[in-house]
Amino acid sequence: MIRLILLGPPGAGKGTQAARLATELGIPHISTGVILRDAARAGTELGRKAKEIMDCGHLVGDDVMLGIIRERLAEDDCGRGFILDGFPRTIPQAEALDGLLDEAETPPLAVANLELDEDELRQRIAGRRGEDQRSDDSEETMLNRFHVYQKQTEPLLDYYRDRVSAIDGRGTVDTVFERLTSLLASTEERA
Repeated sequence: MIRLILLGPPGAGKGTQAARLATELGIPHISTGVILRDAARAGTELGRKAKEIMDCGHLVGDDVMLGIIRERLAEDDCGRGFILDGFPRTIPQAEALDGLLDEAETPPLAVANLELDEDELRQRIAGRRGEDQRSDDSEETMLNRFHVYQKQTEPLLDYYRDRVSAIDGRGTVDTVFERLTSLLASTEERA
C-alpha cells in the first residue's frame, strides 16, 4: 500500500508528479488545491471563500482542509493507497492527519520533498502562469506563497524527519518521476 505525501515549494512539480504516479500506481491523487479551485469555479460558498484566500497567496484554514481530507480518505478508492499533494501544509494539519490515519489503522506514510532553488521555482511559475491561467500565480501572489511556504510548511520537514526523503526536483519530468518511483520501491521493500 502506497500512502505518499508530496512536499515542496510552489512550482516544484508536486501536482505533475502526483498525477503521473497516481496513474502509474492506480491510486488516487488527492490535491487539495484542485479540490479548492474546482469549488471556486463552481461558485460554492466554500469555493468563493477559498478563492479569495488563495488569490492573496494565503492558506485555507485547517478546519476546512481537515474536513475535505477526512471525507476524501474515507472514499473506497483510497483503500489501496493515495498520494497527497498540498496537504498537510502545517504542523497542526500533519498531527491531525496522523490522528486520522491512526484511527484507520493504516501503515506509516512515505514523505517526499521535491527540492528546487528559488530561481528555478520562479522560472517554472512564470511559465505556468502563461499556460494554466491560474489566478494564484501572479508575481505578487507567488512571492507571498513562497513566504507562506517557508514560514508554515518548511517546518514539516522537521516534523517528518524520520519519514521524509529529499528528491532532487531539477531535470525533466521523467527524471524526477524516476527518482520518485525509486523512493517508493525502496519504501515498499522496507515495509
